[in-house]
Amino acid sequence: MLPWRPRSVRLRLTLWYSAAVALVVLLYAVGVYMFVSRSLREELDRVLHDDFELVEESLENNDRGTDTSRWTSDPAHHADGSEPARWVEVWAPLGQLRFRSPGLDERAAPKAVPQTYEYVSVASSGGVPLRTLTGAHSVGASEFVIRVTRSEERVRHELNELLAGLALGLPIAVILAGVGGYQLARRALSPVERMTEQAQTITAERLRARLPIENPDDELGRLATVFNDMLQRLEESFDRMGRFTADASHELRTPLTAIRSVGEVGLREQHDAAGYREVIGSMLEEADRLTRLVESLLLLSRADSGRATVKRDHVALLGVAREVAAHLAVLSEERGQRSEINGDSGITAHVDPMLLREALVNIVDNAIKYSPRGAEIRILVARDGRGGVAIEITDRGPGIAAEHHTRIFERFYRVEEGRSRDHGGSGLGLAIARWAVETNGGHIDLDSEPGRGSTFRIVLPATPIFSALVRPASAARSRSQDSCSAIWSRNAAGSATTIIWMVLRWPSSRPVHWRRNSRCISGTYEAELRAQRS
Repeated sequence: MLPWRPRSVRLRLTLWYSAAVALVVLLYAVGVYMFVSRSLREELDRVLHDDFELVEESLENNDRGTDTSRWTSDPAHHADGSEPARWVEVWAPLGQLRFRSPGLDERAAPKAVPQTYEYVSVASSGGVPLRTLTGAHSVGASEFVIRVTRSEERVRHELNELLAGLALGLPIAVILAGVGGYQLARRALSPVERMTEQAQTITAERLRARLPIENPDDELGRLATVFNDMLQRLEESFDRMGRFTADASHELRTPLTAIRSVGEVGLREQHDAAGYREVIGSMLEEADRLTRLVESLLLLSRADSGRATVKRDHVALLGVAREVAAHLAVLSEERGQRSEINGDSGITAHVDPMLLREALVNIVDNAIKYSPRGAEIRILVARDGRGGVAIEITDRGPGIAAEHHTRIFERFYRVEEGRSRDHGGSGLGLAIARWAVETNGGHIDLDSEPGRGSTFRIVLPATPIFSALVRPASAARSRSQDSCSAIWSRNAAGSATTIIWMVLRWPSSRPVHWRRNSRCISGTYEAELRAQRS
């Protein structure tokens, strides 16, 4: 961990940028130095090789093996910028010196005849760096060892100048990169500063303010867009919370005010037993309405906090629809209405039966309330055309205009015509229904026009085929009384699917059901069942 870390993002970006530039320039300088050094040394070695060939030519042209006219040179010749000094030595194989250029320090003879060219860097007695090439050459029957030498000082001098230039340019480049990086970071982060200044002005009372977006396509623009979307959701949430609080306060105040008013009237006036019973009955009605409202609010509160438990099971939808219709039969009979439930009994869904029943109760209850006397409430369970299952509830009420379709499921929202508080509702039923259906993985569609009634369509995901082969828990209780035809119709669409179903059931340690279905295939189970019933 660094002992000191700058807090400013701008400064950190500048430091990282400068460090990256310094590393790149350093690697570049090292590469350039190595490339130039290698190039200069290869050039010097090439010149030495040319000198070696000249010596060979001289030996070929001089029968004595010596030609001193070409190789007289002074080591100081390289200092004035002319061609670097060069020397040559010619040795016999036994170590006898045949020729040495003037001005060259005495050096030991080669220890052996070299098989290949040997390049070696040495230093003279005066400290001058030298580069030598040693090789063998034969002239007739004689063999010589040739050693040519050139000064390496110019190469060293050029490399030192290059190194000095790189060492001076590296800090200058890093400084310039730091200044430029700081300006770039400042310019790049200027939208962040503006967003910060704007964000500091956003409070609970100013949730309509939004962060500025200069370029919605870059990273900062997308970040500002995400924050603006979050602010939009917060604003809508605060608005809903405010409306919810106001509506809840109004709804709670209405039955409390009624209870207080009825109680005050009962205390001020003298009544007989029947009169007091009427007063108490009115108070109990308001208390019951208040209880239902509080229970609905608690249910929605648990739903918003995510604490509502969901226990899914494979549920036969037609059976749930009939249970709900029977549960609300008293209300429909009071209004002279009748319910018609149709559908396929084999349609199932993997849902929480309690939540689904809650949604159906609220929707069917609204259908009963807002349909005229003697009307028919129709409930249809069918398969959805897109692979799901659907429950349709159709009433003959006043209908709902198109502008209210998107808001009818909001909490405490009421359509002004035909759906007021006079019917005794709290405006939470459809909100609870939508939450219950969406929690089960489905959605609710509304098809309604004023004067033509309404159709609420609950669409749920269908039970997977292999899950459908296993019967719902509600049917398990009557499993012992099932006939073979029921087994075949519920568990498969034919003999092949029935066999697959029994194979899938075998690993779950159900030998009784295996034996029973086996007897169904063999034709013995029906006879046993008839004997038990008789």
